[in-house]
Amino acid sequence: MKLMKFWTLITASVFFVGNLAAHPLQAEPINHAYVFTFDQFYIPQDPDENVVNGGFLLLAELNCTACHAAPDSWAERLKAKPGPNLSGVGSRLDADTLWLMIRSPQSRKKGTQMPGLFAGAEGDEEKVEALVEYLSAMKQDKPSMPVGNEDRGKELYHKVGCVACHEPAKDARPPKVAADAEVDKPGNGSVPIALADAYDVNALAAFLHDPLSMRPAGRMPDMRLNKQEAADIAACLHIGRVAEKATARAALKISKQGLETGREHFEKMNCVACHQTGPTSPARQTSLIKLDATKGCLAEKQPSGTPRFDLNELQKRALTLALAAIQKEQAPKLTAQEKVDWQMSRLNCYACHDRDGKGGPEDPRAQYFGVNDSTAESLGQLANLPPTLDKIGRKLTRGWFEKILWGKDGSVRPYMDTRMPNFGQAQTEPLIASLNEADELEKPFTIDVSGLAKHHRAEAGRQLLGAKGLACVACHGLKERKSLGPPVIRLTHTVERLQPEYFKELLLNPQVTQPGTVMPPMFVGRKKADQEIESIWTYLREVEGQPLPEGLMSSEDFELKPGKEKRVIIFRSFIEGAGSHAIGVGFPSGVNAAFDGKTSRWAVIWKGRFLDAMSNWQDRSMPPIKPLGTNVKEMPAATGERVFGGYKVSKDGVPTFLYRQDGQQVEDTLRPVKNGFERSVKINGKETKEVVSW
Repeated sequence: MKLMKFWTLITASVFFVGNLAAHPLQAEPINHAYVFTFDQFYIPQDPDENVVNGGFLLLAELNCTACHAAPDSWAERLKAKPGPNLSGVGSRLDADTLWLMIRSPQSRKKGTQMPGLFAGAEGDEEKVEALVEYLSAMKQDKPSMPVGNEDRGKELYHKVGCVACHEPAKDARPPKVAADAEVDKPGNGSVPIALADAYDVNALAAFLHDPLSMRPAGRMPDMRLNKQEAADIAACLHIGRVAEKATARAALKISKQGLETGREHFEKMNCVACHQTGPTSPARQTSLIKLDATKGCLAEKQPSGTPRFDLNELQKRALTLALAAIQKEQAPKLTAQEKVDWQMSRLNCYACHDRDGKGGPEDPRAQYFGVNDSTAESLGQLANLPPTLDKIGRKLTRGWFEKILWGKDGSVRPYMDTRMPNFGQAQTEPLIASLNEADELEKPFTIDVSGLAKHHRAEAGRQLLGAKGLACVACHGLKERKSLGPPVIRLTHTVERLQPEYFKELLLNPQVTQPGTVMPPMFVGRKKADQEIESIWTYLREVEGQPLPEGLMSSEDFELKPGKEKRVIIFRSFIEGAGSHAIGVGFPSGVNAAFDGKTSRWAVIWKGRFLDAMSNWQDRSMPPIKPLGTNVKEMPAATGERVFGGYKVSKDGVPTFLYRQDGQQVEDTLRPVKNGFERSVKINGKETKEVVSW
């Protein structure tokens, strides 16, 4: 019995439990290979000179160059993306789903970019079965994931950013849409997720938790979900789902083909061009230079055996134009901005971000982007929508780009529900150099960040930021403190995050540098604007060792707490009992000491609380500060002639004080032990130890 007789059975609908017409998986079906940015930016009415660029995008995103070699000048631009990793696919999808997907990808998953390779020719049914058998044998241990909650999953799906690419549920109501108002539907198509129902629910949760391990191309990025969040969304996508059965496969009753036969077909049919399962190299077919656009994949009637993408007419037109351009001329050299646009188009960055007026979420999707802090509402779209990427190349440091694009701890907008995904280092690292070049100013701003000039005073910068200065703290928080007003980006990581030249550019003219910002032009007309900005930078660079600006500060901020910070604190000041050249050392274990740099000796030791730095930071006369703890003990007076030589700090933060005594080099260290300190003294390298208890 041949497969063609059962073809009508293949496209049977997935069964549901209950009424799930509102579910995200029930998006309007897309009957062509879907590339989000192509459908977003190209329409049939566009002239050929515009559509041809869409053709280049399709050649790359549909992985045409995985099989057809591009000319050298085009090779890098049209480089194929890695396909899904099929390791363990037999543990994620059952044999029927694999059969349906291999037999007719567009029937099983509308909009998929995977081409169909079978047209119902003689012997196809055995080949499909062999491939199913081969892939089903690829097993892996069952992932350990928590039990998901459908309601939490539905909420997360609609707020963390999934709906920027995927279909919103028809019964989901955006945060600001009135209960009696009709919810606008997306105008652009949605990236299909129609295999989510077929996945084992634990495997789906594991995929959502770490999608890059299975899809390294980054087109499905890592949304930075923890395991519970991933399990919740997986549970939501599995509501009422039952696996689709391949009734035609059951009727055919194809005998076992053998794993080796399946592996051979996997290689011969060039599945290895996209899916790497071993060391086999893909077989190159006709190069792009020699392809005839009237034949093969683009033919009006495709011959049996050619990949079938189910392209629409606009896609065929775009690909035909692109092939003609490639066969006619070498690739034009792209500007830095064109390189940025190309990579952003391939990764679909435009689904969330706009740059130079292009992209950003369409309104029916943007309405789901919310905030978790009501005080942020006054910021308008700046609060809930991902930021514009204008000038980003000269704005962020290399280190912060790495945190945002593939690292962690790069978020500076905690009030925003939407998350910045991780696309993977391999996919995003090339963007950095292109952005830097594209956004470079012909005449960059100059800023002195050396700290050498007299006006570079951290205290001056602190006062400018404070409530009685320029009142920056009215909008910007610092460290763990919120701002006095709307929760704009905190300044804690400014020096780590921003390039200093951009920092100055922004402060001098905020509206020109960042159109639409709510930041006022505070430095217009200020004669010492350059110096003031540099002082603010100095303060932010030294912020860990400085008090907070006025308005954010409380009396508790002045107490130095080694135990709370879980580190040794070294503090230079005028300390009672240790003189004006004192260096206080506080240990997390609750013992403290002060070294007198003038006489080169340990002057006092005590237990409990360390020091209160208020007078040091607030009083210009700097009266001596008293140890806050108890059991203050004076140490013996210095003997001999001593010359202070500074101190060095070990990896665990403990200082060793250096001085010369009667011409001999001395290293003097205190380390906490039970009931006191162990004191180590090295004289010309010879060490002696004693326990100091009190």
